Amino acid sequence: MAFRELLEGASVVGEPMSVKFSILEKSIATGNAPMVFSNLEESPGHRAAINILTRQRLCEYFGVAPGELIDILAWAMENPSEPVIVPKEESPVMDNTMEGVDLGRLPIPWHYPEDAGRYQSASIIIAEYGGERNTSFHRQLLKDNGRTATRLVPRHLRTMAESAENDGQEIPIVVVNGPDPVVLLAGAMSFDEPLDELRVAAALHERLYNSPLRVVKMSNGLISPADAEYAMEARITLDRGSEGPYVDITGTVDDVRMEPVIEYDKIHHRDDPVFHALIPAGLEHMTLMGMPRAPTIKQAVSSVVDCTDVYLTEGGCGWLSSVVQISPAEVGDGVKAIHAALDGHRSMKQVIVVDKDIDVASSSRVEWALMTRWQPDKDTVILSEQKGSSLDPSRSEDGTTSKIGMDATLEPGVDWGPYESVL
Repeated sequence: MAFRELLEGASVVGEPMSVKFSILEKSIATGNAPMVFSNLEESPGHRAAINILTRQRLCEYFGVAPGELIDILAWAMENPSEPVIVPKEESPVMDNTMEGVDLGRLPIPWHYPEDAGRYQSASIIIAEYGGERNTSFHRQLLKDNGRTATRLVPRHLRTMAESAENDGQEIPIVVVNGPDPVVLLAGAMSFDEPLDELRVAAALHERLYNSPLRVVKMSNGLISPADAEYAMEARITLDRGSEGPYVDITGTVDDVRMEPVIEYDKIHHRDDPVFHALIPAGLEHMTLMGMPRAPTIKQAVSSVVDCTDVYLTEGGCGWLSSVVQISPAEVGDGVKAIHAALDGHRSMKQVIVVDKDIDVASSSRVEWALMTRWQPDKDTVILSEQKGSSLDPSRSEDGTTSKIGMDATLEPGVDWGPYESVL
């Protein structure tokens, strides 16, 4: 399947616009609706899409309920499969190869005045080194027409890059923009142990589409999703360049750091390509951060109680706060769920546990459950000196934070009459 199939229903903006600030301004002016920009001054022949990937749109596209999609994501983690390599002539992403490398011609946006410049925020990096493959998101600041500086957080790709640096070697990579959403969801996952995210994406593709994930082999030996909008051959070099400032998912401005420089060698793309120009701190960003974490939270909670849904909230930036839906069987199940959820996602700072009649994605219904079913002095868990998230600017200097859990569930056997809403 293809990223562009998700564009159905998006409004098309045909007026001339710049990739610098105008995309964000238009999004805000229209209530952050799904949009495709077809007339970008810096990028003739290229389109850009925003606000496409949301929980609701993905579930409608896949034809599954939110809780079911979480279970499918968890299943794919446990049952990875192999993608199928297809010839270049059967791979739409290989239909065009740019003459020379000119990243400036791509609709890479500059969304916020506070940012250091034009950023790829929705592109994933596929890398291989030391017999391992990794697929993950890493923001990239455009330095010039052939180079970017990329923020490598302390996860698998950074470990690979440090090993390569110690060996005095570069890492060949493919930078992919606009693949099928199963690849984006898999690329947003993080694991305690190295796991090949492309194999997780292949399992998702087979489960949701009943067909294999098609990939194509690049000239640098790596593979890329064959139906992506862009596949760019590049290298993580031994050079360093300044990266940042950058408006991160919390809407706060991240620091300037010296980070690895990526050198681009070839740019391939589909006919009439669509660049995914995700807005940092927007709903898409939160969806890609939060939804792939929901399976690990649900698995952890399900080990102690019956968990039916998990939602990483917008107010928590899709990362720091969640609502967990359970079916309590015993007194104290809500508190058990709080502890399990915090263990399932250690960056989280707040958990609210609700009954099955509460829509976890509705902030007003969750607050209603708190105000009608929760007593702060007996239904609250507060933990001190816990591992915090680097995204939380209020954390202590040593990286720790306090955490809170609120149990808004009703005890089993209670008369539901006084607690049910007629609205």
